[in-house]
Formats: sequence, structure tokens, C-alpha cells
Amino acid sequence: MLRDKQALRTASAAPIGTGIGAVPSGQSLSAGECAKLAGVSTDTLRYYERRRLLPAAPRASNGYRCYPPDALARIRVIRSALAVGFSVDELAQILGARDRGLAPCQQVRQLAASKLDDLGARIRELQHLRTALRKTLEAWDKRLAKTPSGGRAALLDSLAAASPAASRRLSPLLAPALRRKFNRQPPSGRGRAPSVGKAELRD
Repeated sequence: MLRDKQALRTASAAPIGTGIGAVPSGQSLSAGECAKLAGVSTDTLRYYERRRLLPAAPRASNGYRCYPPDALARIRVIRSALAVGFSVDELAQILGARDRGLAPCQQVRQLAASKLDDLGARIRELQHLRTALRKTLEAWDKRLAKTPSGGRAALLDSLAAASPAASRRLSPLLAPALRRKFNRQPPSGRGRAPSVGKAELRD
């Protein structure tokens, strides 16, 4: 028993790259131990479970969650996929299909290809924005040079005057979740500004 506890303490202190191999075979992990080895918070583990990215952990007799060692590998997959642009909803569908014994490899490949196309389009938008900002700064410098010290140059007002259509475009610097939110039609045509929830920002 003492030897098992010492091995578990060693695994908990190791980074995730070596931690997975250090966890004894069949040894369950508490939420804190699993989170530490995976490099996430316990809140993140619960969030993954709520969004069905991670199977719900069984509970011990004391009511605490007990994670199997393979949960660490699953978390690494989740974090790696999120890092390259997969959304939580997409991962929930993909991992759910895997759990049912399916092989959604073609779907994964198609999603990744679509994200590459989207990234290319966003890069082009950012390049156009960079060019526009350079021209804007040049125009502003000229305007400021003609403005008396302490006077109002109306820099922001000049943006709308120079390009009226710009007021109807969303900046590519805006977070994707916010862009999706603002692109939605206002309810009942009332034109209300959309609200943004914490969960949507986190996705």
C-alpha cells in the first residue's frame, strides 16, 4: 500500500508527457491528481464532462470523482484538438462517435480542411485590415498636423466619412464567437444589440 502511494505521488509530480506512463496500471486518480497531471484545472475537467468531451467519472464511496488513467490521454486529445481550432461542439460529436465504436476519421479530416480554408480567408481579411490601418494612420497624421494644439481632430468621425460601408463590416480582430453573435439577425427586427454569454466566449 505504501509503495502504491509513493508511486502515485511520483506520478502526480511529473509533467503530463511523462505522467501518463508513470500512473500505475489500473490506478484511479482523484480530480485534483488528474487535473495536475493533465495540466488543467478541476473546473476544466467538470466542464469537459458537462460538454460530453470526457466520460463522466465514476464516484468513490466518499462521493469524490475517480478518473481512470486513460482519462489523461483523452484530455491530451481534447486539448490538442482545441488548440488547432476544433470547437467544443465538434469534439463532442467526434468523441461521442468514437465512444460508440465508430470511426469518424473522414469527418475529422473534412473539418480540419474547412478550418484551413477559414484561416486563409481570415488571414486575407487581416492583411486588408493592416493595409487599411496604415492608410488611416497616414491620413490621421496629416489631419493632426493641421489641427491646432488641444483642438479636436475628429479622427474617429473621419473613419465613417471616408468609408460609410465600413460601419457595416465586422473587424477580423473580433473573436469568432462574437462575430457569429453579431452576425445573427436581431430578434423580431427590434435591432437589439446581442448579448454575449460566458459559455459562448469560452467555446
